Amino acid sequence: MAERAAAAQQTAKSLAIQANPVATTPKFVEPQAVYNRLNELYDAIARRAFEIFESDGSAVGRDLDHWFKAEAELLHPAHVAVREADDAITVRAEVPGFSANELQVSLEPRRLTISGKKQSNVEEKKGNVIYSERCSNEILRSIELPVEVDASRATSTLSNGILELSIPKQAAKKVPVQAAAQAKSAGA
Repeated sequence: MAERAAAAQQTAKSLAIQANPVATTPKFVEPQAVYNRLNELYDAIARRAFEIFESDGSAVGRDLDHWFKAEAELLHPAHVAVREADDAITVRAEVPGFSANELQVSLEPRRLTISGKKQSNVEEKKGNVIYSERCSNEILRSIELPVEVDASRATSTLSNGILELSIPKQAAKKVPVQAAAQAKSAGA
């Protein structure tokens, strides 16, 4: 009887977790890791853009069209909202379908980079396909921040496909006014 009650309680917890997903935390990585990933993506986009160029009859003058089409095929757009308060920057990015362990966040003093790659190998072959859309399984978004931030104190959560980052602003550097006044009077 106790086992049934425990099983029922576990099932109830499982359903509650599914109904109210718990926020998880993506990992922060060094900028070099994201830089390496950027180079890989750049090469992949360049290869795909060249394939599109060749299939387009090798017509010169549509380089940007080919590049943007390749980029759209390979990268999922991540819509972002950046808000500034007195003491912090808040960034909300839409990353539907990505879990916390598939995302990487890199912070530099004035730049935030969000990258991610998800694995999905679902293939269904029933009937004739009339229409099919595919969504890219990678995202990459780099954002210039309006002020310098303290990357070491940043926090992030991922809940319901929304990545939210709270990034404290860097403390303002104080310039010793008295020393400047003394230097001025010494020069006189």
